[in-house]
Amino acid sequence: MNWIKSIFFVIVSCNCLLGYAQLTKGNLTILEQTDYKTTKYNTVTATTYKKNGVNYVFSGGDGAFINVFKLNATGELMPVGAYELQNKKGPARGLVAHNIKGTDYLFVGNKGGNSVEVYSIEDNGSLQRAFVLNDTPETYLGTVITLKVIHIKNNFYLFVGGLESTPGLSCFKIHKNGKLSHIQSLADDDLIHTDGIIGMYSHKINGKTYLITGGFQDNGISSFEVFNNGNFKNINNIADNTTNRYLTGTYPVNGVTLGGNHYIVVGHRHHKYYKRGNFIKKKDFIFHGDGVSVFKVNEAGELIPHSVLVNNAATKLAGQTRIEILKIDDSEALVAIGTRDDNSIQLCKLNANGVLKPSSVLDTNYPIYYGLTSIKIKENFFFLSGSVDPKVKKMFAYKVNFKPKNGKKLRHVINLKYKDAATPKEVNRAVENFVALKNKIPEIIDFEWGINNSKEGKSKGFTHSFMLTFKDEKALEAYLVHKEHLALINDIGSLIDDVFVMDYYTTE
Repeated sequence: MNWIKSIFFVIVSCNCLLGYAQLTKGNLTILEQTDYKTTKYNTVTATTYKKNGVNYVFSGGDGAFINVFKLNATGELMPVGAYELQNKKGPARGLVAHNIKGTDYLFVGNKGGNSVEVYSIEDNGSLQRAFVLNDTPETYLGTVITLKVIHIKNNFYLFVGGLESTPGLSCFKIHKNGKLSHIQSLADDDLIHTDGIIGMYSHKINGKTYLITGGFQDNGISSFEVFNNGNFKNINNIADNTTNRYLTGTYPVNGVTLGGNHYIVVGHRHHKYYKRGNFIKKKDFIFHGDGVSVFKVNEAGELIPHSVLVNNAATKLAGQTRIEILKIDDSEALVAIGTRDDNSIQLCKLNANGVLKPSSVLDTNYPIYYGLTSIKIKENFFFLSGSVDPKVKKMFAYKVNFKPKNGKKLRHVINLKYKDAATPKEVNRAVENFVALKNKIPEIIDFEWGINNSKEGKSKGFTHSFMLTFKDEKALEAYLVHKEHLALINDIGSLIDDVFVMDYYTTE
């Protein structure tokens, strides 16, 4: 085998100095499209719900319409109907469904109508409007974005947040007939982060309930304790900085409990990504990159910074707008991060230690703007997404492929020595080429790499090791002669000083 055919390009970034191994395409977590269906308008919010053994997907967007679909265990979407919001305003935002004392309801934020609409979910999945809550001077329903249902003992509460010019957080009691009655509203101030609430999540810890909010405008997150009567008080607050936090434009907020640890996963769409910046209140924050932050919630309900997945050449985290989490078991969860600016879904795994690791990237080729949701049906995991682009008007279903069809896999191990003359500019250019290549050659089902840190002194000058996984020899040969691979070889072959290659089969 000609050695030059075996060259697979190295990614060099700041992580290389630490000997960090970057997983770029994991065979255990690859998203595969199963179906798509047309929606009435674009998609800016979505949620799932199970009723009488049937799984439903609700999506809403501009045009003030909500689309309803059934989703079966194979990932097929079946349209149920489209339902128009009151006053034909909208867009529909913050969709959340819940059973309230025997009745299934869908709660909808009518962003343009400054109201919350409540719909009963009928046995066939259709919607019937049950109640409309309009904004008042004492509540904060203006430009409604996010809703969160909290169940405490026999009571159900709806928390509401949005982009109102005089912002704050409001709580309403949900009655059996779907009506909402006001409990408490808390005005935003310089301490708490409730200016522009676009994401909320709640944890129950030792019998107490804690609500976490993200402040898009004031760039941070806050924790609140929610009491049995629906009242709430602030616990602690964490603001953005210019070094190791990524909270400017705090946007999606989600959470999960793994191994007894309660985590909050927070993303952001930095204000720099908004072309119309007239509604951005604070304009003095610098851009120091993109990242997804993981926080721990302790027994007192306090948020504690825990870990960060920083965006780099191998991930796609630019302008995150939605984070969806599906728990695999008590030790691990799938985390899907939808982006508007990268037009992608970055799939990661979160372990019980609270560390996010990237698994694969799905290039959707359409921008996601909050319109991402998830559901587990039997043993199948699905992510559903739609586009904010009004030209798309589709709801897509993606299934998580956990295992290759053939358990026997071929490892292709490459050890490389680079020429001293290779410049940083050449390396950076090759990084971009590699990131594009991994999504152009489907035969690659797994790829790891790392920097040698052996202390034995027997590395013979080889510094970089790569392990590519293929289904079989046929797949490996297809990779070796693939036009994109050959083009890359022609482009970067002159950077290589020496190469050592081994192939072997293994089984899981």
